[in-house]
Amino acid sequence: MKQLHIGTSPLTNRIYAGNVLKDGMTWGAGKTDVTGPACGAVAEHVPANKGQIIVTCNGKQKYEIRVIEL
Repeated sequence: MKQLHIGTSPLTNRIYAGNVLKDGMTWGAGKTDVTGPACGAVAEHVPANKGQIIVTCNGKQKYEIRVIEL
């Protein structure tokens, strides 16, 4: 089974899930736009972690995600 890849398109700003080709950068056939479900999952995940998450990239803190229920 191929490993699932999730990424944001710099052209459309949409989040896609699917498989990439051997070069590790090119989407293969069958990528799916999961922007809504992905954002919804994060919005549900964050409050379960005391309302914020720190995201690291290459071992350094890069983003903080907070969710405020309306």
